Amino acid sequence: MIPKPVCQRLLRNSAIALAFAALPCALQAAESVLATTERSATPEKNPPGDIPDTQVFVTYRSPAGFSLEVPEGWARKERRDGARFADKYNIVDISAAPAASAPTASSVTAHEAAELARTGHAVKIGAIKNVSLRSGPAVLIAYTSNSEPNPVTNKRLRLENHRYLIYRGGTLATLDLSAPLGADNADQWNLMSNSFQWR
Repeated sequence: MIPKPVCQRLLRNSAIALAFAALPCALQAAESVLATTERSATPEKNPPGDIPDTQVFVTYRSPAGFSLEVPEGWARKERRDGARFADKYNIVDISAAPAASAPTASSVTAHEAAELARTGHAVKIGAIKNVSLRSGPAVLIAYTSNSEPNPVTNKRLRLENHRYLIYRGGTLATLDLSAPLGADNADQWNLMSNSFQWR
């Protein structure tokens, strides 16, 4: 029979050995988490992406039940729930989906903004607030993020984004406006967001 003090010493040494054996695994897991954390891209000094004051806008009417003024000549990609318009790093994305209730700044903070921060590219939320558009009340998420990598250079740009959540009768429209951080598109973004109308 092994004396009790010897048993205690063996058990203590075994626990220490197991802890040291597990340490490399724990460090590897931590390094893996850190490796997947994307860093913010450095903003451009003279960012491309200003929408010209002379830009012509045309009305996009979606089968999903809304209309929106969008820049003429931008590449368009139709989807069942809406469409995406793009010109280099400038993007206008609009979609509609069923929703049980109207969003509030509080509910958006807890759900949509949290999901955006979790799944986006180095997302930094700047503001979440209730706003009034010509079509009615909406919630705005203002944030910055990294762009998708350029397919040729693999470079990412830092983007400024406005996401409008607009609700009516069981349907939630999501309007995303994106451009390189520092681009001067305030007037054009106001025009587009206020042009949104339910049909």
